[in-house]
Amino acid sequence: MLVSQRIIAKSSIQFGTSGARGLATDFTNNVCAAFTVAFVASLENKTPIKQVALAIDNRPSSPDMAHACAAVLLQQGIEPIYYGVVPTPALAYVAMQQAIPAIMITGSHIPFDRNGLKFYRPDGEITKADEQAILGAQVAFSPVKELPTLQVNETAAKQYIERYTRLFSDSVLQGKRIGIYEHSSAGRDLYRVIFEACGAEVVSLGRSDEFVPIDTEAVSDEDKARAVEWSRDHQLDFIFSTDGDGDRPLLADEQGTWLRGDTLCALCAQDLGIKAIAMPVSCNTMIDGLTGFKQVKRTKIGSPYVIEALSELSQDATSVAGFEANGGFLLGSDVQLNGQTLKALPTRDAVLPAIMVMASTVGKLADRVGALPTRYTASDRLKEVDKSISQVLIEEGIESPQSLLAKFDMASSTVSGVDTTDGLRLTLGNGDIVHLRPSGNAPELRCYTESDEAAKSEALVGKVLAAIKRIYSI
Repeated sequence: MLVSQRIIAKSSIQFGTSGARGLATDFTNNVCAAFTVAFVASLENKTPIKQVALAIDNRPSSPDMAHACAAVLLQQGIEPIYYGVVPTPALAYVAMQQAIPAIMITGSHIPFDRNGLKFYRPDGEITKADEQAILGAQVAFSPVKELPTLQVNETAAKQYIERYTRLFSDSVLQGKRIGIYEHSSAGRDLYRVIFEACGAEVVSLGRSDEFVPIDTEAVSDEDKARAVEWSRDHQLDFIFSTDGDGDRPLLADEQGTWLRGDTLCALCAQDLGIKAIAMPVSCNTMIDGLTGFKQVKRTKIGSPYVIEALSELSQDATSVAGFEANGGFLLGSDVQLNGQTLKALPTRDAVLPAIMVMASTVGKLADRVGALPTRYTASDRLKEVDKSISQVLIEEGIESPQSLLAKFDMASSTVSGVDTTDGLRLTLGNGDIVHLRPSGNAPELRCYTESDEAAKSEALVGKVLAAIKRIYSI
């Protein structure tokens, strides 16, 4: 017999900002099984578990991981319900409606050679406390040697489509041409159905048989250029896309300019009439000054932290939502929309912010974005950066932020504020912001910046990351 805690401890798999992540090769059958039985054990002190929902993204390693999870569930006398390739929010939604736990096999946006497991209680995404319970569980199980055959249940896909199509008339997007950058997104076959049911004319773009790790916080120059070209060539009003597992959106305006995720979500929250919002410290500070929000709470980066904040806000507000700089929108309370109830879905979702903004925007989206306060954010990352290097850099900045700026060839700048909520966030004397943070999922160092001009913000990211590459020979 194997013991879950020992198998997990010996593996290289770690919890990051959202789920357990690591190299795909490290997610052996027994590692997947260990996390699965530990997750179930963390829940069974509250209620016996009879069924667990499973789904996957389009990574080549995901099917076998799902089958390993299913094998150990069957071994424990628990029925796995397999929904195949669907977006993470679709799995979360169907599981919540059935009041059963769920496991999504996905690496989200992280590199191709990695993967992950994301866990959901019957009432939604797990918290950091739940993660510790999983790591601490000691559950015996037999080694997984044979993988079962699983039949795909179509219910998750159908319910996710109906969640949105029933809220809007079949003409709400009439006259709109929407391009869908499909690549390898887990929801690529569902989005066309949703948008066409709302009256839009849909154009499929960039479908790929190979997995594409789209990062909505660090859109590649190639994808920026593609969007401009697609918008021009197809006369599009919007371009919609997501990351690999469909919980983080990308939305481009009629010019092919991708919106920042926090800008998109702020517009969505206004359109929904949300009164209290929770968001990570990395989100644009212009949001704090927007009208309509009675409470704005800042958190560490990661959906579990936003979810914890949602529960605090819900005690004092009638409508609550959270979002992240990556565009993932978390609906923390039921809301009324078009005379119907849109049920809470406290996990990142890509469709809600996109369809709300597309449906609510009269005229050009670029004009609506241009009317917002003039604060611009940008972000990028350095790959293959050892966490020890990132930690040294951040500790140096906390101890002497002015010296760190000098290393970045910014000696003339002054520091007016230091925020260590998550990584190192420096507010400069001229109002610019530089935020450094190691990724929780991969050996990467992220840089977020903010300024009063888009070009300045983009240039600041480039300058800081170039300096770090030079200093540490990355």
